[in-house]
This record gives sequence, C-alpha cells and structure tokens, in this order.
Amino acid sequence: MDANDFKRRFLPYHPKLYRVAFRLMGNAQDAEDMVQETYLKLWKKREELPPNIENMEAYCVTLTKNLCLDALRASHIEEDSRPPEELNIAGENSLMREVELKDEVNQVKRIISTLPHQQRQVIVMRDVNGCSMEEIEQATGLSPINIRVLLSRTRKKIREQFNAMRNYECR
Repeated sequence: MDANDFKRRFLPYHPKLYRVAFRLMGNAQDAEDMVQETYLKLWKKREELPPNIENMEAYCVTLTKNLCLDALRASHIEEDSRPPEELNIAGENSLMREVELKDEVNQVKRIISTLPHQQRQVIVMRDVNGCSMEEIEQATGLSPINIRVLLSRTRKKIREQFNAMRNYECR
C-alpha cells in the first residue's frame, strides 16, 4: 500500500478518531498526539493488516481507544481527574438561563463520571460520540441486546440522580 492509498483509506476517519481520543485524553494536544500515534501504527503495519477486517473504521477507533488507555495507564492519570470539556451550549437570551444550563451539564457529567466503567463507556460512545450500535458492539464485545439494556438502565439512572439533585437543591 502506497501513501496515496493509505491516505484515501484512513484519513476520512480522522474526525472520529480525534473525538474518541479527546474524550479519553481530556485535552486537544494529547488527543492529536494519540491520533498521530494511531496513524503511525497503522502505517508501520499497513502490509500486515488482516484483509478480513469488516469495518476498518471500528478497527481504527478501537486502536485509538487502546492507545489512549495505554497512555493513561502509563502516566497514572486518573480518568476522573481530567478537566471538564468545554461546553457548547446554544445561546440563550438570559445570562441566568445560560449559567443554569452549564450547571446542569456539569451535574450530568459528574453523574456520568461516577457510573461503572461499562455503563460509562456505552453511554459516552452512544450519546456523546454518536457511535452506532454496531460500533459499540465491536468495541465492547457486548451483544446488541446487552447494549440496549445498558443504555436504557444508564439513562434511567442518570435521569433519577439528576432529578434527585434538582429536587434537593429546590428545598
């Protein structure tokens, strides 16, 4: 495989790989480094890649995720100690409403960070990164039924905890 074939085959995945790396690493510089590391590894192994890979995008996403997790383990960075991501909230007329929305988003992020690993992984892949059920299935090894059940229970748990926080604050 020459450079042009490599670019044609793998560069379209860059935005998705970056989103996955950013979510795991917590900042733009580390995320870009992990995506670059992914492409470097793919380039070095380009002739050895199994020809029977059904979904090359899922393969690349899994490779990126594993490289990020290895980097986090190596540097002993705790997943919960990462700074929160920038919020992209649609503009509201009221500054007070905008502050309330940011606070609600931060509350939901805190709730998600306390979830068990498998629930957190599935909810982030589906609702934050927009992965398809097939991509989640390939990345986690879970069956589609298990994924749907996990998503349903996780969303219910987040909703209940969020409502409990709001009801407590209203007292």
